[in-house]
Amino acid sequence: MSGTVIRVTGVGRDFPAGDGVVHALRGVSFTVGRGELVAVRGRSGAGKSTLLNLIGGLDRPTTGRIEVAGHDVGAAAERDLLELRRSTIGFIFQSFGLIPILSAAENVGVPLRLARRPAAEREQRVAVLLELVGLGAHTAQRPYEMSGGQQQRVAVARALANDPQVLIADEPTGQLDSDTGRSIMDLLRAVVDARGTTALVATHDPGLMDRADRVLTLRDGALVDEGQEENGS
Repeated sequence: MSGTVIRVTGVGRDFPAGDGVVHALRGVSFTVGRGELVAVRGRSGAGKSTLLNLIGGLDRPTTGRIEVAGHDVGAAAERDLLELRRSTIGFIFQSFGLIPILSAAENVGVPLRLARRPAAEREQRVAVLLELVGLGAHTAQRPYEMSGGQQQRVAVARALANDPQVLIADEPTGQLDSDTGRSIMDLLRAVVDARGTTALVATHDPGLMDRADRVLTLRDGALVDEGQEENGS
């Protein structure tokens, strides 16, 4: 597939459980193209977070192969995975993951500091990103002074700091009310459309599916064939 950014081939992930094994993922295969927003849905325990952690290089598959922007994530050395997460993949988590003592601007600037960008460049980039997510007037506020939706917008801006090719969002609206959740999903849709970013978003909220280009359904660690429905997911 031309323009493929994420390629998952026959991926399985097993975890020991007492005397047995839990098959968290079983033979998962799919691709995601450049500039595509794909939602991954499924009930709790279906394997959504496991899949996103594998694609993001936070874990390694038991079987199969994962390629992100041409990199074999499962076989990469730890130093290469660290660089991949710093430069190519941006993460957005359900819990926001902001540093409480830092302002919105300082939180967004953390990846730029780690990349050793010059101070003037950092400040300009942070200002642009906070405007992008609608928080240009909130640069000095700390997380505890912001609503949940505002905190998640800061998290989106931080994920975009190093202009990643791939955004991985694990239940990014899980702690938000439905209206705020839709606004965050709309923001992700706008980012994908404007910047050509590839996004993979795990969600259990069926009301957010129409923002995605495609929806992948996981059931008991396996992808459900297209056309099948997962009741209640």
